[in-house]
Amino acid sequence: MAQTFLSVSVGAGFKRKPQTRMSVPLKSDLTGFSEILSCTKPYNTQFSTHRKDCMPHPVITRAHLDASMSYGEYLRYSEECFAKGRTTSEADDLNTPKHLEFTSLNFQRMKRIYTTTKLREDLIAALQALSEAQTWLILSESWCGDAAQCVPALQLMAEAASHLEVRIVLRDKHLDIMDRYLTGTSRSIPKLIALNTATLDEYGNWGPRPKAAQDAVLAMKAQGIEHDEMITQVHAWYGKDRTKSLQEEMLALVQEWGKGKAEG
Repeated sequence: MAQTFLSVSVGAGFKRKPQTRMSVPLKSDLTGFSEILSCTKPYNTQFSTHRKDCMPHPVITRAHLDASMSYGEYLRYSEECFAKGRTTSEADDLNTPKHLEFTSLNFQRMKRIYTTTKLREDLIAALQALSEAQTWLILSESWCGDAAQCVPALQLMAEAASHLEVRIVLRDKHLDIMDRYLTGTSRSIPKLIALNTATLDEYGNWGPRPKAAQDAVLAMKAQGIEHDEMITQVHAWYGKDRTKSLQEEMLALVQEWGKGKAEG
């Protein structure tokens, strides 16, 4: 979901887990506040493990991971683009003054969430109990407010387990992935795909926002609430929730993903 930013440096204070590599978006994911449909449409579940009977042929390859970024690299790349007056997108309609404002505010959000979030103990235990090494591949963009609210907490979860790694790819540079993980008919982000690190088989996926926030977005959309007011209300929800809903949903998913083997 597109959101708001303000010029701020993000590199400082983001240490942890050194990693490598790199990758860039379409319309604001505000264009994607459409219903969450079942697997009768293209692969598009929200915060749920997939069903094998509705999975398409696996789309994620080693080449995608080779083109991905660590969390720190994603932050640095976002900063570099912002210093040049750009978001991480190459699309002109995602590089407007408003999108740059979104990006600047998102830097602040990400730093605050990363440095202040405390993970619940049962979530940490579930993460550390995973029996197979996992890679969480996340579709994101610097202008996206939902990504700014969720990705830092997902990174903290990865840091809580030695065999779990977050890798990030930019949505519009990887539409082959994005179009397999639509939310209804929308290319909404962030989208997390949990993979077996060794085989790239998939455990499941989550996104683009916690269910309570998604339900609120759909309700506001149905009521015809104005776009900017919708953004304001969603960010207010995130501020009150303080990643609690995200952690609860990820706890259920991590426990599910830890039960058996990933499916190819």
